[in-house]
Amino acid sequence: MQQGMLFHTLYAPESGVYFEQFSCTLGGKLNVALFEQAWQKVVERHPVLRSLFVWENRKKPLQVVRHQVNLPWIQHDWRSLSASEQQTQLEEFLISDRTQGFQLDQAPLIRCALIRLSEETYQFIGSFHHLLLDGWSLPILFQEVFGFYEAWNRGDNLSLATPRPFQDYIGWLQRQDLSVAEAFWRRTLQGFTAPTPLGVDRMIKFDTHHQGSFHEQPFQLSATATAALQKFAQQHRLTVSTLIQGAWALLLSRYSGESDVVFGATVSGRPPTLPGAESMVGLFINTLPVRVQIPEDGQTLPWLQQLQSQQVEQDQYSYSFLVDIQGWSEIPRGMPLFESIVVFENYPVAAALQEPLDSLQVDNVRAYETTNYPLTLVAASHQELYGRIVYDRDRFEADAIAPMANHFQNLLIAISTQSEQPVKQLPLLGDAEKQQLLRAWNSGKAEYPSEECLHQWFEQQVEQTPNAIAVVFDNQSLTYTQLNTRANQLAHHLQSLGVAPETLVGICVERSLDMIVGLLGILKAGGAYLPLDPDYPADRLEFILQDAQISVLLTQSQWLDSLPEVPAQTICLDTDWEAISAFSQENPVNQTTPKNLAYVIYTSGSTGKPKGVLVNHANVTRLFTATQNWFNFNESDVWTLFHSYAFDFSVWELWGALLYGGRLVIVPFWISRDPQAFYQLLSQEKVTVLNQTPPAFRQLIWVEEQAEVTGEKLCLRWVIFGGESLDPSSLMPWFERYGDRTPQLVNMYGITETTVHVTFRPLTIEDAYSRGSVIGLPIPDLQLYILDDFLQPVPIGVRGQMFVGGAGVARGYLNRPELTADRFIQNPFSEQLGDKLYKTGDLARYRSDGNIEYLGRIDYQVKIRGFRIELGEIEAALSQHPVVKEAVVIDREGKTGDKRLVAYIVSESQSDTLMGELRCYLEEQLPDYMVPSAFVLLDVLPLTSNGKLDRRALPTPDMGNSQGVSFVPPQTPTEEAIANIITSVLEIEKIGIHDDFFELGGHSLLATQVISRLRQTFSIELPVQVIFTTPTIAELAELVIAKQLEQADNEALELILAEVNQLSDREVNLQLSDSTNQSSS
Repeated sequence: MQQGMLFHTLYAPESGVYFEQFSCTLGGKLNVALFEQAWQKVVERHPVLRSLFVWENRKKPLQVVRHQVNLPWIQHDWRSLSASEQQTQLEEFLISDRTQGFQLDQAPLIRCALIRLSEETYQFIGSFHHLLLDGWSLPILFQEVFGFYEAWNRGDNLSLATPRPFQDYIGWLQRQDLSVAEAFWRRTLQGFTAPTPLGVDRMIKFDTHHQGSFHEQPFQLSATATAALQKFAQQHRLTVSTLIQGAWALLLSRYSGESDVVFGATVSGRPPTLPGAESMVGLFINTLPVRVQIPEDGQTLPWLQQLQSQQVEQDQYSYSFLVDIQGWSEIPRGMPLFESIVVFENYPVAAALQEPLDSLQVDNVRAYETTNYPLTLVAASHQELYGRIVYDRDRFEADAIAPMANHFQNLLIAISTQSEQPVKQLPLLGDAEKQQLLRAWNSGKAEYPSEECLHQWFEQQVEQTPNAIAVVFDNQSLTYTQLNTRANQLAHHLQSLGVAPETLVGICVERSLDMIVGLLGILKAGGAYLPLDPDYPADRLEFILQDAQISVLLTQSQWLDSLPEVPAQTICLDTDWEAISAFSQENPVNQTTPKNLAYVIYTSGSTGKPKGVLVNHANVTRLFTATQNWFNFNESDVWTLFHSYAFDFSVWELWGALLYGGRLVIVPFWISRDPQAFYQLLSQEKVTVLNQTPPAFRQLIWVEEQAEVTGEKLCLRWVIFGGESLDPSSLMPWFERYGDRTPQLVNMYGITETTVHVTFRPLTIEDAYSRGSVIGLPIPDLQLYILDDFLQPVPIGVRGQMFVGGAGVARGYLNRPELTADRFIQNPFSEQLGDKLYKTGDLARYRSDGNIEYLGRIDYQVKIRGFRIELGEIEAALSQHPVVKEAVVIDREGKTGDKRLVAYIVSESQSDTLMGELRCYLEEQLPDYMVPSAFVLLDVLPLTSNGKLDRRALPTPDMGNSQGVSFVPPQTPTEEAIANIITSVLEIEKIGIHDDFFELGGHSLLATQVISRLRQTFSIELPVQVIFTTPTIAELAELVIAKQLEQADNEALELILAEVNQLSDREVNLQLSDSTNQSSS
């Protein structure tokens, strides 16, 4: 213990670590000379108080005891000062005394100060280094000091037995069998590989040498609660220390989300087998690890009894050195075994000082101490159980520690009053805090009832704006009346085929006017639509069609050959339209209600199999009604349908336009993949409402920077983010250009199972400076709870899983009753039977103002070398680097099967030293296990067709040519030029002419880079889609040559036509005549 303290003191001598200071008020006629002599006498009695430490030029430090020292004694007289001046000066003195510290190689490492405040009032301050004494020694010292003083003050002598020297304890330690202790600690700590997270700390880098500024948060149980706790302990033969450790273990578990926690516990270290140890003065205490596993279903009392038995066994090995235990554990070197400790003072100093004295009264006892642990719980039990939480201000906000102290008390009280309950059900939160989290911040009571279905709302809009343009695609458009008419004709046809409420109709069409007609027609017929993206892989389409078991399928003739065979009536919206157009143009009648199914959208599942989410009309209509006060959508708005209609963001885009009389611009697929072309479309169509995933919008920001030169301007009113976590710092270039008011940027968290959007957060430039993705507050008719694994609300600032309830929650999953039951659970906070909560799988925490901070998917938590890692934390740290535009971190399995972190970076810098700079940058902020093993520099991050990050498309580091293809190097100048372009874009060393661009890690956004460079290099026009149809160098080279020849022929023809234009009619006729004569001959 002393070695550790000495090291930390020498490492940071100005930190004040392990400096101990206590003070008290003395009342009465104090004989100052006798009081000073009493202290000097005690110093003479105990050799340890005359110790110093030497370490220079020694393998091990040495404790040296002086034969005689004079105790430093300071006296002040402040009787002339007012009470307030005395208090101010006292605080300054205490701070100055701490700052002064001790020179460890100069004895004594203890000093005293006495300040006279009035005729019979004194302030006493004693300071010492923890290397000398522990808390258990202080009552012994004070009893001796006051014993000598009282005896001498009466004119008597006091004879005390010679204390047993501290050296005897050192000898006892050296006789203990460390091999037995090693076996015990290895067994106890087996499988524990990472320190328990503290949950609400703000520094994620572990630093065992960090010395911060320590503050204290006091707490005190009432006398009634303390009596109940002590009675419970006596009844069940438990120590109060066991109850305190049990409560702290529960608190750590609830804060960290871990069911297996470790903290340190300070033990007296005074061996019962050493006679006289209880009256010895010195540093006996030891801090040892306590490992506590929280049972999922176990009862509280048996769990506490097991914990006490564990402590009794552990006491046999309390002589073990912490540094040895650390080495025996599976915690990596350089990492702490624990970051919080519990100190239970069996012999509190205050109680010893306040024992009755003949001539003096002792009051206002205060103690000050620091350790090198970021969090320390100190508790003592007298008539009331009281204590303090000492915390490092560099790691914790005061706002986080005050609730922690309350939570600890709540758990202590619950242990003694609800011991028959399962451990997991013991309440952490008080009633007021629980009310705030479950009710005040989660009212969700707003109701937006609608008697209308989506198509009926649309029909009302048709009556209001019949001639307004409803939808645009390329050079085609439909007014509201035209769209309604075509949809009606299709609806009547579908009804003739048996489509009715709850009938699921598939639709597989490309982006076109047919898409909107088809969706509306299905709803008007009473059915529900199942969108199928024709670009999906064939096996995915086949699975969805087999799983959904649709009876009717809408498509286009071009997809008939590629679609899997299904036992459904198939309608081609292009070739069958002549027959469809014969049906009535009037609005059809159906029995659909808002509770009927509107659509089924399949989302990817963690099992790899897509699952269909069942969403009804009311889920969607209330979404727009509940948010209209925020957005005020109207007939002047122009929207884009940017996303695939098989992605639920499209629901917001489609109906946001058509329900409010706006104009919907369908974005052609290739334009949606070309940020520059998309920017031009936004400008030309004067789009006012833009919905984007964050990665897609970042591409747009880069294009927008270049657009300043061309003069193209945007007319945006709203930019709404969804679909993926937003890093607000990435918006800084936008805010710097436009400010944060027009357009208004909004972050909306949501999921398919809760109907597109759940929360709303208008973004300001302050958000761009913050670290973390704040998603705001729930939509008024929704509830959002952040819960632990036992469905208990977590405290403010503590991470948990988000659960969503309210009017947006979908029915469940199509044909997946077991999965539905697992994800859509009964709302435990609602008295209404049937109210459901959706288990999102997303992590979040409440901020103090009620806003919610998104922390990432539970699926994105990984374990590296035993450490639980939030990949989002590494990404957030990388994003703070000034040249990093985007960052993604994933875990990849190495050749030996071990997992390693890989960071993918989009940067403004292409410096060869950038990767090394980023590594050093992260090493300064993160623990080494969170620093990626590899860094990959990309031009852009790959996106899916829905605009989300495509993690599967991220290239593996140091990849070579694609597998299974013989390497054939480029042969011609054209092939070499194309190879140089592709190797540059993919950042690989070589590529064969038959290697597939996409198998080498290419993706849609990188494809645009390749095409752009091909255009520039060969001075030809190439559409982006050619690389999807000709993904090898050999194929591209042929295409490039063909384009060059075609372009050359066109240029030659243009020259001929130019010459012809300069000829007169007579000269033309002569040329034609000569040509004819030559042909006939």
